[in-house]
Amino acid sequence: MTLESIGLSPSTLVFIVLGLTLVAFIWGRFRYDLVALAALLGSVMLGLVPADDAFAGFGHPAVITVAAVLVLSRGFERSGVVDVIANQVLKVGERLMLQLLVLVGTVVVLSGVMNNVGALALLLPVAIRLAREHNTSPSLLLMPLAFGSLLGGLTTLIGTPPNIIISAYRGNITGENFGMFSFSPVGVVVALVGLAFIVLVGWRLTPKRSGQAAADDMFDTANYLVELNVTEDSKANGLTLQQLRDELDETIPVLAVVREDNRRAGYQFHGVLREGDILLLEAGPDELKLLEDKVGLSAIAEPEEPEDGQEQREDAEKSDERQPVDTEGLQLIEAVVRNDSMMINRSVRQLRLNHQFGLHLVAVARDGGRLKQRLRDIRFQTGDVLLLQGSENEIADSLSTLGCLPLANRELHLGQPRKLAISVGIFALAIVAMLFDLLPAAVAMSTAALVSLLIGVLPLRDGYQAIDGPVIVLLAAMLPVGEALETSGGADIIADALLRFGVEWPIVVSLVGLFLLSMLLSNVVNNAAAALLMAPIAASLANGFDASLDPFLMVVAVSASCAFLTPIGHQSNTLVLGPGGYRFGDYWKLGLPLSLVVMAAAIPAILWVWPL
Repeated sequence: MTLESIGLSPSTLVFIVLGLTLVAFIWGRFRYDLVALAALLGSVMLGLVPADDAFAGFGHPAVITVAAVLVLSRGFERSGVVDVIANQVLKVGERLMLQLLVLVGTVVVLSGVMNNVGALALLLPVAIRLAREHNTSPSLLLMPLAFGSLLGGLTTLIGTPPNIIISAYRGNITGENFGMFSFSPVGVVVALVGLAFIVLVGWRLTPKRSGQAAADDMFDTANYLVELNVTEDSKANGLTLQQLRDELDETIPVLAVVREDNRRAGYQFHGVLREGDILLLEAGPDELKLLEDKVGLSAIAEPEEPEDGQEQREDAEKSDERQPVDTEGLQLIEAVVRNDSMMINRSVRQLRLNHQFGLHLVAVARDGGRLKQRLRDIRFQTGDVLLLQGSENEIADSLSTLGCLPLANRELHLGQPRKLAISVGIFALAIVAMLFDLLPAAVAMSTAALVSLLIGVLPLRDGYQAIDGPVIVLLAAMLPVGEALETSGGADIIADALLRFGVEWPIVVSLVGLFLLSMLLSNVVNNAAAALLMAPIAASLANGFDASLDPFLMVVAVSASCAFLTPIGHQSNTLVLGPGGYRFGDYWKLGLPLSLVVMAAAIPAILWVWPL
């Protein structure tokens, strides 16, 4: 198929491909990496991208740098660098503004030196614990925390993929990339202004969902453990646990089944209940009444205090038949489904959650409320909050494999001091190599990631798991499509339209228009895709004005990371959707004024640091 046979110009075809791609991104029916790959292959078939260059993006320095930064970020987590900081954050006082300042300020700093989604994922459990300890609504903390992670990414080259993309694009045009801290003068100003706005004013614009994100409310779990006895007359006698749940038409977490001297975790018990079995579960008064009325299970009464030693010995001998149940090793935990989770659009049966991962699904919450439908019928979505039961020793690995982020029950595990120091040292050497132009960013970061794996700072399996496959495919696929926008003349057409609009106005008006266009695009597609598409437009616009390229590229770098209006614009926003109990329309209430504040701070700062 050739362009001549179709009868359409290359620029028109590029606009058609990009238009369909954007519609697919917004629709969300297919994952964004599949959409990007389809756009790439479609461009190849239409002759917009040479077939020999179709997969050149997978070797692009920007893609390699992003992958290496993801590995290093996971190394920071495993070595304990972030947990040391998080442990101090938990000591903050009861004043909400102080909590916001410490939490958001910490995530801003962390996001400058590691992947911003990783920084948020590490502090999200800390924020929820802080909210519960001080009886604060989590919704007041989580959205500011997510937005803070985006602001922090603006401060360095490796803070966010758009910065890496813009740096690489500048290198392709001028032969010189932006450096590690080239983004810092503008990024730090914008981050500080954004932080001040969030702490002083912005939090008042976030919806207050009182306790809605807490597991106690969303899942209606009990505050205490009870032991129930299966008697000869119990309807539960002869039922499996699944049949018991069907009879109750209610999911009550059975932690363990005790039979004689043996205890089996609830998710591992597959037989039928029989007389003398003891069920250990979490239940409140309503659940206890339901269990007694429907299936004849009643709580076991504790023996009364005997009056003399002889009676005490006799009672003890009688009660030896039922020793206190050991709950060690059993754990109920909340977790949120990440954007890259293998659980998305799949059910419990398809995942074989129990048999393959040793996890029992107790409940699912979505949009701040518990789902009432049958658990086996639920197809998981990004941002769902799950209540899971599993082995204390294995639950962390299972959640990591599934792509779930543990929430408030996550304990802080301090890393080994030796590994902590080595991790920081490796990263510092990579930064020095970049600052003094000893190595390109992709080589320096890849070397640091390799050394971290070789010396055991991060296990090899965790290193591979840290690389976000969908993001890598998205970047690699959209890079050639973005180049096609430039080579086909499509970028010049958009730039000419902006030039005609701004011919009677100062150049700063066109910069504002470029900022708004890029920012709106980043709220409906991945921010990396927005940067890839807007970079050639910014270059054409700078060429049309016969102005310096740098301020136009900086406008795109900042605006592409300002996805504050929707929960789908950035993974950080999606991660807090479920735990915060937010709705789709909640984001713009804080996001719109924050976007305007960021733009008002960014454009003067850009023009001051990078003159036209």
